[in-house]
Amino acid sequence: MTISPSRSQPSARYIISLIACIIIGLVLLIAGTGKLIGIGQMPGQTEFLDRFIPDFLLTPESAQFIGLIFIPYILPIVETALAILLFMGMWPRLAAIIVVPLTLGFMANNTWTISQGIDKYPDCVCFGAWETLTGARFTPTQSLYIDIVLFVLAVIVIFVHPGRFFSSQFWFAKKSTNDRS
Repeated sequence: MTISPSRSQPSARYIISLIACIIIGLVLLIAGTGKLIGIGQMPGQTEFLDRFIPDFLLTPESAQFIGLIFIPYILPIVETALAILLFMGMWPRLAAIIVVPLTLGFMANNTWTISQGIDKYPDCVCFGAWETLTGARFTPTQSLYIDIVLFVLAVIVIFVHPGRFFSSQFWFAKKSTNDRS
């Protein structure tokens, strides 16, 4: 006689996905809200964009949008929204898929910053106002390690999260089905 696992006990895949979602969500929440507190501030390291984006894509209008709107205003909102989705357990695979290019961009930024030398950019400023308020400063190298971990965790969520692509964590799915009854 085989004993089937109970529906009330979460699977190992679910637990791994849940832990990865919580860690990614926590880091993104700290980074996003830290940037929202000091909204509109532009870190100096973003000057690397003109070296990586081809000239035909980086028109003056697109550079202005990236530098004046996307990075200082939209990026913190996206980080915070992704953190909330991951904490709620709503569409974790979709959130993780969005986290992958986000972390790749952060890794490119930190790699370029490291290549410029620690004297030019001693701090990452990745966590916005929280770094100033807490006194915790991260070097670009430390931030690169954090970005690599976030990337790996996002890939884990994409491939390990149980269920279909748009499935949610069990408590969110359970709550939404209870609301319909």
